Amino acid sequence: MAVTHKSPAEIEAMKAAGSLSRKALRLAGQIIRPGISTLEIDQYVEEIIRMGGGVPAFKGYMGFPGSICASINDEVVHGIPSAHRTLQEGDIISIDTGAIVDGWVGDNAHTYAVGEIDPRTQELLEVTEKSLYAGIEQAVVGNHLRDIGHAVQAMCEKAGFGVIREYVGHGVGHHMHEEPNVPNYGKRGQGMRLEEGMVIAIEPMITQGTYHVHTLDNGWTVVTDDGLPSAHFENTIAITADGPVILTKE
Repeated sequence: MAVTHKSPAEIEAMKAAGSLSRKALRLAGQIIRPGISTLEIDQYVEEIIRMGGGVPAFKGYMGFPGSICASINDEVVHGIPSAHRTLQEGDIISIDTGAIVDGWVGDNAHTYAVGEIDPRTQELLEVTEKSLYAGIEQAVVGNHLRDIGHAVQAMCEKAGFGVIREYVGHGVGHHMHEEPNVPNYGKRGQGMRLEEGMVIAIEPMITQGTYHVHTLDNGWTVVTDDGLPSAHFENTIAITADGPVILTKE
């Protein structure tokens, strides 16, 4: 699949999907508490998306059973919602939501603390979120794709955290995953030139320890090899003549 470029009108149209996905993600964060199951969060998010006139982008995608990805502690991405997974004080949970509105996809993620968490894990969340915005700042016409990853990597590795190599950001449009891949690492000046009209999901996946990961037997859930926590933050971004525009914004 080639990289697609969206017109200004198409980028404007994508804001509806982005806004709904952001709303679902924000409201999911408001119900996170010890004792709630990830299935309850999933059902709540699906209701929000459908009431907002959208369709959950993840549900049924390549067979995925949930409307959200709910990844706890050492789970990096693609955690499957379950009535048997309940949150505990001190956990962190990465919620990834996607909504389709009028054929366009919005995709975003946020890692939430469940009550009080330890200081190093809190730092992991803060640095990962800051690295997302450092990456977004590089998403300008004329820069290179790896400039984004370099900004993320430099910030996170300076803090002593690991940058996942096997999972990356991606293009977004009528499909949830389009070209190009958007790594969270790399050297400045490498990769394709960024052009007006490209729409990408920038999504740092950062670990407290090793960046090596593996997939559980369920075929979906990715976890860190050392069992240490991982954080995930994501926004869908349009690259415009006026700079990067966050589409996953209420």
